[in-house]
Amino acid sequence: MSKRDSRILEIVTSQKKVEVASLAEALGVSAVTMRKDLDALQAKGLLVREHGYAMPVSPNDVGGRLAYHYEEKRLIARRAAELVPDGATIMLESGSCCALLARELADNKEGVTIVTNSAFVAAYVRDAANIEVVLLGGTYQRDSQVMVGPLVRTCAQEFYVDRLFIGTDGWIDGVGFTNMDQMRADAVRSMAEAASEVVVLTESEKFGQHSAVPLRLLGKPMTLVTDDGISDEQRRSVDNLGIEILLA
Repeated sequence: MSKRDSRILEIVTSQKKVEVASLAEALGVSAVTMRKDLDALQAKGLLVREHGYAMPVSPNDVGGRLAYHYEEKRLIARRAAELVPDGATIMLESGSCCALLARELADNKEGVTIVTNSAFVAAYVRDAANIEVVLLGGTYQRDSQVMVGPLVRTCAQEFYVDRLFIGTDGWIDGVGFTNMDQMRADAVRSMAEAASEVVVLTESEKFGQHSAVPLRLLGKPMTLVTDDGISDEQRRSVDNLGIEILLA
């Protein structure tokens, strides 16, 4: 992805609805070039064009979130991949950092098996012959492209792995990581029951946000992989809950 594409997506994500002409002026390109860029990004499912404007896709859409802070997420995924040896079996939940971790494993590891409830992740690495993907069953959420519901728990019970890698939508001091969707949060809890450790992949920006549904995973050993933008105060908050921190 080019630097201009990344900048376009950051502007659209932050402003929600931006005129094509304004984007072209901000990035110093012609309106024709900007329309071509936007058409290409829309074809990849990363934004929506409508009546002279560019808008983000649904906030639940992994494809749209994948490109926002792409470089930070890629480095987080690379750091997390160091925890996965060749031949390992892991569980992987939905999320943009998790998708990039799957890609990192597909590109650099051998014999890894990924057990996931994310149809997006399964499709994202479908070209990789060196890894296996097991897709858990459940009710399909179209926007987030994940499986949820009681069948996820039933399927997850057929496995036990060293690590489950998850994303998060935010953080609450003294409570822990949060999710914006009750069904997805419940799927994470079901998968966590089948893992020795939970590893959370997230940009430090998420510590300034919180969602309504606590994940409540503090009974498990947990590790956080994030970027170096995390503040000293936020680190103390994480440490206070017994969560190990790894910086990308």
